[in-house]
Amino acid sequence: MRLSGDSGRDRAYQYLRGTVLSDPAVSGTFINEQAVATEVGISRTPVREALLMLAAEDLVQLVPHRGAFVAPVPGREIAEMMQARGVIETWAATTSLAAGDAPVDAMSAVLEQQRSIVDNGDAKEFIELDSQFHALLVDAAGNSVLGRLYDNLRAKHVLLGVVALQRSATRRQEVLEEHQAIVDGLAAGKPEVAEEAILSHLDSTGSLLMQG
Repeated sequence: MRLSGDSGRDRAYQYLRGTVLSDPAVSGTFINEQAVATEVGISRTPVREALLMLAAEDLVQLVPHRGAFVAPVPGREIAEMMQARGVIETWAATTSLAAGDAPVDAMSAVLEQQRSIVDNGDAKEFIELDSQFHALLVDAAGNSVLGRLYDNLRAKHVLLGVVALQRSATRRQEVLEEHQAIVDGLAAGKPEVAEEAILSHLDSTGSLLMQG
């Protein structure tokens, strides 16, 4: 598997962050550097460089003489992540609506993609679209600093989203309904409705995750 990027380190980082760290099966294990190097088609040195970058983002823990450990996400961090997302996303809804830039059509298009795979797509594909749906709203608000902060949550967003789907057979359909409520609030130009829908959606996901 060869990925685009300016260097082996970049390709390893892209693969680790986008593929390995979003897999619930990796949680609680050490990353196999050689397996990553083989998969990406590079040596182990750029893999180690990528792991240093991920450690700086608190996505892995470097353990002396053991390597990079992917720690399970504790309940407190889950709660704090959902709170952070709520702050950013509700702000983005209000701001984009005030500016007349709410991405209703783009978010609706992603929602339709989710609907098309709700019964036969894999969980990660569904949650990747989920992440894209929310990122469209944040990007529309036009604050690059908050946009970067939000993007830093992406790997755990996907990971936790996949875990939530695994814990509830009805979660996919519920996500579609919750996303539709967000779109409806934005389309109606009612920030309070959109905000309530966003917080309800995040609360549902957080509650499901906190059950484990």
